[in-house]
Amino acid sequence: MEKYEFRYMTVKDIEEVYTIESISFPTPWSKEAFYNELTQNRFATYVVIEHGEHLVGYCGVWIVVDEAHITNIAILPQFRGYKLGENLLKKIMQEAKNRGANTMTLEVRVSNIIAQNLYRKLGFQDGAIRKRYYTDNQEDALVMWVKI
Repeated sequence: MEKYEFRYMTVKDIEEVYTIESISFPTPWSKEAFYNELTQNRFATYVVIEHGEHLVGYCGVWIVVDEAHITNIAILPQFRGYKLGENLLKKIMQEAKNRGANTMTLEVRVSNIIAQNLYRKLGFQDGAIRKRYYTDNQEDALVMWVKI
């Protein structure tokens, strides 16, 4: 069985996280955005998945009082399908709960059925639609939420 380690993201991880972000999303966050998240945003927590000496995924969450908001989650394409995203999201959900959050929310592209199915598997429910949320193609976002 392959070994994967979950740990908190550090500034040293930004380069690899940015690579995962760039491969995964048409409008990736900048390296500066990740740096600011780690050094300036007291509400932000990021967890990475390490496999050997490389990162294969990450997830970010903002925890504000009793609410948590997933900022982004991504797994390298060649590591998808092994429940790493599911396990990462479970860890983030537990982290948010441990820090006092009782609800969690996220946005997902209406076309991203695979991600929606994962979120529903973990108890997320459909909420509102954010019209033209994604700037690359004006696609709507489905807002999903869960009590944790």
